[in-house]
Amino acid sequence: MPTLYSRTALRERWSAYGDGFGSMKVTTSTVSSNVHRKLSQHCRRVNSKEEWSRPMKTQDQKKTRRSFITQTAKYGAGFAALASSNILGANDRIRIGVIGTGGRARQLMGYLLPEAQEIWAGLPQFKTVHVSGAQVVAVADVFEPHLDRAAAMVGPGTTKFHDYRKLLDQKDIDAVMVASPDHWHKQMLVDAVEAGKDVYLEKPVTHSIEEGPEEISAVEKSGRIVQTGTQHRSWKHYIQGKEIVDSAALGEVRLVESYWFLNASRVKEMVRYQKTDLSKLDWKAWLGSAPAQPFSEMKFRMWRYFWDFGGGSLTDLMSHAIDSIQWYMDSPTPSSAIATGHSYDFEWECPDTVSCTLEYPKRFLVSYIGNHVTGMDFGSIVFRGSKATLEISRAALAFYEEDPNQGFPIYTSRSQRWRPEPKVYVESDYEGTSDNLRIWLECIRSRKTPNANIRVGVEAARAAHIGNAALLSGRKASWDEQQQKLLV
Repeated sequence: MPTLYSRTALRERWSAYGDGFGSMKVTTSTVSSNVHRKLSQHCRRVNSKEEWSRPMKTQDQKKTRRSFITQTAKYGAGFAALASSNILGANDRIRIGVIGTGGRARQLMGYLLPEAQEIWAGLPQFKTVHVSGAQVVAVADVFEPHLDRAAAMVGPGTTKFHDYRKLLDQKDIDAVMVASPDHWHKQMLVDAVEAGKDVYLEKPVTHSIEEGPEEISAVEKSGRIVQTGTQHRSWKHYIQGKEIVDSAALGEVRLVESYWFLNASRVKEMVRYQKTDLSKLDWKAWLGSAPAQPFSEMKFRMWRYFWDFGGGSLTDLMSHAIDSIQWYMDSPTPSSAIATGHSYDFEWECPDTVSCTLEYPKRFLVSYIGNHVTGMDFGSIVFRGSKATLEISRAALAFYEEDPNQGFPIYTSRSQRWRPEPKVYVESDYEGTSDNLRIWLECIRSRKTPNANIRVGVEAARAAHIGNAALLSGRKASWDEQQQKLLV
């Protein structure tokens, strides 16, 4: 019997991504020849609809600044604007500014430093890989301790700004990474692309559904390269999962389950004892477009779970899962959502325990559950098909073949589940943000649209906003695709 993927085939497949096969641990076993044939037919590309899901080197990337400008000059005035902008050759280091220098921003910065932090979040599966070709030269934040800490990471000579707009005014900065609170994302993105900067924008890219079209318009009008922080699209075993779904090996998929359990109890206790020095925080500037309100330690530290600044678990965590699901299922927007949740154990506005079900036009349901008093099982997505089940998390991918002769599988003691041994098992050896950043830098040089572009970022956030609309209203929320309008 043939194997689903031979080690040789996988090695050849993943070597095209630039980091070789050594970044993955793969176990395979036999499957039917029909499945193998379908995989062979359908898994030749990562995603035929997204050319830049596969960050392969092109001739454009190999051109130097001089050769590129010389060649474009031959084509007349039509390329004048392009030739006068920040055109970067393969050997040029991209100069980056960082806007918002909290925890996630410093994680992103760490990938670009010569000595990248070896383990992210204390998890061996999230080993980090250094991303070359860029240099952080400036940082901006309205909270002085964060600003100083970020500048110290980079070293002497790092320029610090209180106002991010002054950072954007710097002509020697090519691109920016934006990792501010969610309610600032739209304005900072628009300001950045209008200033001629390419952008890495953390998710969720919007704070409301209405911000999406404005972001897309600003980015596409500017011609700037924008990659969003939906890094699953660049994570190698997630790409392999997409290939498996595209091969039809799962059969009909009618249900996709997702969950994320992140124990925040320790963080809650830390916030209770923290006391921010308000002389080092510009609270009014931090609020920005949010309603004026007194300073709150909990809101400042846990802003993701207050409606003025974030969107809770659905925009923070479900957005990662829903982006993967919409990508795999080629269905960018749910037709409706229902949701319920409560904040049982935390002093938050957004629920610490939530359940959301989304229905998609392609006749499948997605469920999401999340909780912040337990971390057991962490996060995962399960695609349940008529022929097979695919489970994927940030740690591993597992493919289980359905037995058509049994109504339910045999319970196995080793897995402690009602599942057979997986036909394919792949572990991730490093965290996928490195590849997401690397693709962004490659696209800055090539001027190609990146895989996690602004449109897919807006789509992922929109699904979360539809879920939140149902949660807040207590009613079913529907999306009118023709009118591009939310109905509650």
